[in-house]
Amino acid sequence: MEREESEANVSPSWSPVGRERLFTCANLSDYAGKKRKQDTSSETETAARGSEHQDEEDTIASLDTSKDTEEPSSKRVKPVGKGAGLSGFMGPVKTPALKRLGQSIQRSISFRTEAQPLPMAPIRSHQKSSSFPRRRNSQLWSDTVDSLSQEMSAKEIKRQEVIYELTQGEKQLIADLSLVKKVYYEPMLKLDILTERELGQIFGTLDSLIPLHEDFLSRLENLRGPEKKVEEVGPTLLDWFPRLEAYITYCCNQVGAKALLDHRKQDRRVEHFLRLCQESSFSRKLDLWNFLDLPRSRLVKYPLLLREIQKSTPPDHPDQNTLPQAMELIQRMVSEVNSKTGEAECQFYRRGLCYQEEGQRLPEILLSRFLYCHGELKNSKGQKLHVFLFELALVLTRPGAQDRDGQVQFQVYRQPVPAAHLLLEDLPDGEGGGGGAFRGAFTSANDKAKNCFRVSSTGRSKAQSHSLQANDSFNKQQWISCLRQAMVQSRDRESHASQSRPAAQTASDPALCLIAELSLSSDSEAMDS
Repeated sequence: MEREESEANVSPSWSPVGRERLFTCANLSDYAGKKRKQDTSSETETAARGSEHQDEEDTIASLDTSKDTEEPSSKRVKPVGKGAGLSGFMGPVKTPALKRLGQSIQRSISFRTEAQPLPMAPIRSHQKSSSFPRRRNSQLWSDTVDSLSQEMSAKEIKRQEVIYELTQGEKQLIADLSLVKKVYYEPMLKLDILTERELGQIFGTLDSLIPLHEDFLSRLENLRGPEKKVEEVGPTLLDWFPRLEAYITYCCNQVGAKALLDHRKQDRRVEHFLRLCQESSFSRKLDLWNFLDLPRSRLVKYPLLLREIQKSTPPDHPDQNTLPQAMELIQRMVSEVNSKTGEAECQFYRRGLCYQEEGQRLPEILLSRFLYCHGELKNSKGQKLHVFLFELALVLTRPGAQDRDGQVQFQVYRQPVPAAHLLLEDLPDGEGGGGGAFRGAFTSANDKAKNCFRVSSTGRSKAQSHSLQANDSFNKQQWISCLRQAMVQSRDRESHASQSRPAAQTASDPALCLIAELSLSSDSEAMDS
């Protein structure tokens, strides 16, 4: 269980060490009764703050009440069948950048439900309780028809269920995005909790996604025949999927949006408003970032749903001609969004690096296009460092203050190391600090230093070594895996570059080939002697 909680709150597979938990606890002194002996100025300040918060509470209460009247609190839903879930078909999604931006929300993949954070109280049910509450209005396609045709096979029924889940998912996403605009953006602007500029940075192009998905929903609903059955869905998917290019702008903005939102949460008024929203019934215990991350989660889910439609489509069905093309298109779209998001994330953190010396500005850092991973590690002195493994360089930093845009400044610590010159050593427990440094810094006299590894440099870089400690064994293995991948790919890149340069030079002048051969022969003879 500890490992699961760690994985839920930390950065996903490409970001081993987790970010700090969201600050959602209010200062109880703002709401508890004051002591009688407090001075008059303190009472006045408390009263003013209370009236300020009262406006926010009234706004939330009115939204909460209207939401309750629209949606009954109890709804009958049909139990989930064993074959209804997509979890059994879902493999690892190789979208590291999208996953890093989505680290604060976990989503189960199901035809009937989408994941929500754990409820405050367990759900009473005769069935085995799920880790997440159901999405509202959860139902199957078969629940919407009066009777199923006897000519329909189980495979065709499943196909209709998946298409219906696709349609319902669009409807729920539109409702959630509209909710975000109504209960977060507009009230915060009206109450002057955040400036219009800050809200624009945090919400990005979210408003433009609503008509995009409304158009898709309309197309899907128009496909349903008199018996509420969809005959052919492939051409519609093939025609609409290119519009998902709008996600590139939205997802690329999420890195800075998350940083600014976390920064502004340190303001007690902002934190108070967001906490009231999260505690209200309309939020379903989701915080603002959970809602802002819903489009990304929806994008990643399209290939999974489409794959299930393909599996349930008969070989002689017209969709067999268009569904493979639609699958190729959506996978390409997801890959492009992921690539652009990775570049945006790399640029965001690269802008935050503060160099103490000009020699620390390695060209490998500037040439890096993405981040393998980043997060907090401890060195042998017990100091907390924020470590970045860029595509071509490893950079150790000390986190600094944030600017007004939420950009965290990272002071570069020691000399960055090119990934091609890295050496990696997995340290067994008890050998982390080399001579007991880790033991003195992190552990008691009877304990061993755990989850440690050492990185050092070779080649043109100044010789240096860093013993680092991860939070747990899982994070350590993630770091080691990322480091090994960066080392191998960087060395392959250098090897190909060195091979291509002599080839390009000798190709134009045959005489140079003979010189190169003589040089190689001379070197080998010198080594033999």
